[in-house]
Amino acid sequence: MKLFKDIQESYNELRYKVSWPTQKQLINSAVLVLIASIVIAFVIMIIDWIFERLMQLIYSIGS
Repeated sequence: MKLFKDIQESYNELRYKVSWPTQKQLINSAVLVLIASIVIAFVIMIIDWIFERLMQLIYSIGS
């Protein structure tokens, strides 16, 4: 009986207490995450490129 009661309470909470985003809010959030991911990937790419050039410089001095 406790399992059934827990399932029913979970359903009621999801149905009546949770505030679901609208489609517009969901799309805006997804676009924001996409843009942020692209920016972060670009920053990491630049940092990687800088370290690669730095290591090439260090290795060229050593040989």
